[in-house]
Amino acid sequence: MTAGRLDGKACAADLEERLKERIANCNSQPHLAVIIVGDDPASHVYVRNKIRSCERLGIKSTHVELPADATQQQVAESIISMNDDSSLHGILIQSPLPKHMDEEALTDLIDPTKDVDGFHPSNLGRIVQGRLDGMIPCTPAGVMEMLRWGGVEMSGKKAVVIGRSFNVGMPQALLLAAKGADATVTIVHSRTADSKAECLAADIVIAAVGRPEMVTADWIKPGAVVVDVGINRVEDSSRDRGWRLAGDVHPDVAEIASLLSPVPGGVGPMTVAMLMANTVTSAESQHS
Repeated sequence: MTAGRLDGKACAADLEERLKERIANCNSQPHLAVIIVGDDPASHVYVRNKIRSCERLGIKSTHVELPADATQQQVAESIISMNDDSSLHGILIQSPLPKHMDEEALTDLIDPTKDVDGFHPSNLGRIVQGRLDGMIPCTPAGVMEMLRWGGVEMSGKKAVVIGRSFNVGMPQALLLAAKGADATVTIVHSRTADSKAECLAADIVIAAVGRPEMVTADWIKPGAVVVDVGINRVEDSSRDRGWRLAGDVHPDVAEIASLLSPVPGGVGPMTVAMLMANTVTSAESQHS
């Protein structure tokens, strides 16, 4: 068996086509603001990708760049100003922030209706209530979109989510268990007694732990669907740049699974696409 490809690029392209029609019908042009603090190269790449997606879809973007020694108060003042700007529909703080900043406190300042990352406690709490019409964290929302796009049956299936982070693992588990998806969900984490056994029993495995190629072929039962959320930089002397990108899932899993998302080209494009979708949803709700 060789796994089929859960192609995030193709799924994101389909979603963008649907978004274009919604954007054309908006009473106001959707507008996303991104705050980036410091000089982290990867963060600047991610921000450029988001800006390019905005340009491609006709979403207005504002890019606020602050130095690494900016104060917490400076970032807070930018957020408060954006909250008050009725022409702006989405506010995103690019992670990671410098170590002297409290990212959680800054996230709490964002107007929940403009929290297109979906990390504000109000938006995470709505998911617990099964209210999925608001701002949902982009990566788990992208995984759900990709599973539906791939025709994966979730109802009654056993799903395992590896990782319990507040921005991916926990909301992912809630979305899989929510009405309409109806999977039976287990969360595997560092204290799980036998992670391999849990995964071997699963019909769907979502790996979101940040450990390169941790999930090996002997963890997966034949025919399972595997989604690799991880994106890790690992040393590779055979590459000119000295490193390569690796997921949380070993490539050999492709010989066991029925469907597998690639790294890169899987969840990454879907995360950006769902950010665009949240921005459009915010614009629609604020000007309805």
